[in-house]
Amino acid sequence: MHTLFSRRMSIGLALLMVLTLSLTLSGVTPLAVRAAPATANWSQFGYDAAHSRTNPYENMLSRTNVSKLTLDWRYPTGNFAISSPAVANGVVYIGSPDGNVYALNAKTGTTLWRYPTGGETGSPAVVNGVVYIGSQDGNMYALNAKTGTKLWSYSAGTSSINSAPAVVNGVVYIGSQDGTVYALNAKTGSKLWSYTTGAGITSSPSVANGVVYFGSEDFNVYALNTKTGTRLWSYTTGNYIYSSAAVANGVVYIGSQDFNVYAFHLPGTQP
Repeated sequence: MHTLFSRRMSIGLALLMVLTLSLTLSGVTPLAVRAAPATANWSQFGYDAAHSRTNPYENMLSRTNVSKLTLDWRYPTGNFAISSPAVANGVVYIGSPDGNVYALNAKTGTTLWRYPTGGETGSPAVVNGVVYIGSQDGNMYALNAKTGTKLWSYSAGTSSINSAPAVVNGVVYIGSQDGTVYALNAKTGSKLWSYTTGAGITSSPSVANGVVYFGSEDFNVYALNTKTGTRLWSYTTGNYIYSSAAVANGVVYIGSQDFNVYAFHLPGTQP
């Protein structure tokens, strides 16, 4: 079965490596670095549950100095490194098609732990000391962020989980190739609700103001109630949706395989 992973692989790559870059900045003191807040972490896909992809606490890199970036370290995984890393409390977490979840020291790139699953792993989320990640073995995993010990797993059956989880207010939202979005208790892994669409879901759920947004391979973008899973709205595009929605400033942005990017806002409002 084709997956988002295989679609994104580049022919001829023998090894992909996780890269981090460091920058020597003139005029930036160690005190300024220590003053960076804990929220400077990039703890899940798209930075936050709304996938805004904007870190308001990043104040070191800018247009004036980004050209001076130099390689800090690189770490070889056992396969393509196409997962989007999460960074929390000095640790880089990343999945790989080799089936492992990796935790690496953010400063040195050394291995802190590795957890093997039964299939390709996607992009993780790290919230309250727990790493949440889906696998193509059909399971959603919750791992101890310090040790890699499994806390719980939830099975979506034999269908792959390519979607990256969104974690907010004690709930994990995840899509599956069985066409279903699941809302799971973040502490126990128990299912709170599920909503089934007409085809597989590779799109990662985005959560903002009590609404879950995601796309489906049935051509539709959906908005669900976070508490009940009830459908609040949907829109039909011209093809599959693999893209994950970004929600910002009252607008929902998402792409479709019909070659279009869509923006939705409320009537009477200025996007």
